[in-house]
Amino acid sequence: METLKENSTEIKKKTSMKITGAEAIIHCLLEEGVDLLYGYPGGAIMPVYDELYKFQDRLTHILTRHEQGATHAAQGYARISGKVGVAMATSGPGATNLVTGLADAQIDSTPMVCITGQVPRHLLGSDAFQETDIIGISTPVTKWNYQITKASEIPEIMAKAFYIAKSGRPGPVLVDITKNAQFDEFEFSYEKCKGVRSYKAVPTPDMSQIKEAAEVINAAKKPFIVWGQGIILGKAESELRAFVEKAGIPAAWTIMGASALDTDHPLNVGMVGMHGNYGPNILTNECDVLIAVGMRFDDRVTGRLEDYAKQATVLHFEIDPAEINKNVNADVAVLGNAKETLGLLLPLINSNKHEAWHNQFKEKYQIEYDTVIKNDIHPTKEGLTMGEVIEEINIASEHKAAIVTDVGQHQMIACRYAKFKESKSNITSGGLGTMGFALPAAIGAKMGAMDREVVAIIGDGGYQMTIQELGVIFQHNIPVKIVVLNNDHLGMVRQWQELFFDKRYASTVMVNPDFVKIAEGYHIEAKRVSERKDLKAAVQEMMASDKPYFLEVKVEKEDNVFPMIPSGAAVSEIRLK
Repeated sequence: METLKENSTEIKKKTSMKITGAEAIIHCLLEEGVDLLYGYPGGAIMPVYDELYKFQDRLTHILTRHEQGATHAAQGYARISGKVGVAMATSGPGATNLVTGLADAQIDSTPMVCITGQVPRHLLGSDAFQETDIIGISTPVTKWNYQITKASEIPEIMAKAFYIAKSGRPGPVLVDITKNAQFDEFEFSYEKCKGVRSYKAVPTPDMSQIKEAAEVINAAKKPFIVWGQGIILGKAESELRAFVEKAGIPAAWTIMGASALDTDHPLNVGMVGMHGNYGPNILTNECDVLIAVGMRFDDRVTGRLEDYAKQATVLHFEIDPAEINKNVNADVAVLGNAKETLGLLLPLINSNKHEAWHNQFKEKYQIEYDTVIKNDIHPTKEGLTMGEVIEEINIASEHKAAIVTDVGQHQMIACRYAKFKESKSNITSGGLGTMGFALPAAIGAKMGAMDREVVAIIGDGGYQMTIQELGVIFQHNIPVKIVVLNNDHLGMVRQWQELFFDKRYASTVMVNPDFVKIAEGYHIEAKRVSERKDLKAAVQEMMASDKPYFLEVKVEKEDNVFPMIPSGAAVSEIRLK
């Protein structure tokens, strides 16, 4: 029998090649351009790993220390590279350990294909060793999933999986493969998927809706743009910039949309949402036209829905029809990829300045600067703040670093103060809010963009949820920079306890280990800073290193993140202190 060690493109030329299902999985990955995947082996997926061993020169597998770490690494890789991230695990606990990453990728629209092993077909439903109904478990948190029970299904299903994961509004797909399907042989051929019946990945724009939107924008006196990750996923950064600059409209971003437009762009007025900037939140309820582009009106953005932008005509540019009128009713809905719809809109809008309206944002920013920002970035108190750490990283990286954040106070501070010049620079767990995301996601991000500086900003709580992934950094010498902002608390929970639970600090105090010694145990250069006089030099040393580096910064225990929209409040009820 002729072997399949030749270039993957040659496989298509051979119409009759009998191989095992396990080997077919590897060839499917190669056909889809995959050269890197993350995973953890086990009994039910072992045949695939055995074939993977034979293709080490063409397909790099990274052994994470936990299956959840594999999914987050795949997410980080996908978010910075724009490619599909791939993770692999065995059945039972291996598969269930992927669920958090799947849910995270689903709500944050991250393209990912997860492959799980499964018990043989004849044992399905028998409660066999390490059998779990991962299809049933993962259905609510995947864009699509499928269980392969026959080897002959593999090429079609794998092609479909990659197509669905990356097309339209991206998302995670899970393919579960029974062990018999991995061992069985069949005649292999591969054809990439170009469409799926009843699935329309990208809606066709309606020019009448685009013209109506243009008329509303041209007549507006106080228009306001809020953009989300749809700009980045749609590769519409240049169209957004052209739109903003021609129309002269103040534009703000959701957390997931950060970095699509330069932070220092004069029409970029900051972040919306619970811990967003004062002006964009307050003035949401004063604009006459709200133009939402590639965002889904998440509750963290809207606050109390019945009081959100009721005075405004709402224009919603969105690729997913399910998001239209889901939370906020749109007066004009424009369906399609943002790159295409903004491109069609641009010739129809008038050049404008809206200077008086933009000045209102400047006035609100000055209020926020005097009350909050100045104290966060240039504090006069003795203890270090998270904001000044982020500012030192901005300076040392010249605003070029990709920042990967975990979840909590450090996340909000990083999103508020990190400066970006390049898209795909803010990688965070937005919708699900997954503690433990940042360390493995930073590994994936660095491997997806080795030419970029990647800095993980993590709290002391979330860090310990996936701290074992330091082993991946050590084993593969991945030059990611890790900054733990340590306040010895679950900081965001503590803040809510202080503000809304009469300072009953239930289970939020952390008694932490020596993080520096742990990093050194993995042969990672490490340093701890607790005084302001040492901060700048430590950050500069970290950023100058071409190796993995760990920096722990001891920050104030009781610093709170402001501004803040209390849960259940309107955006106009945002608090500065």
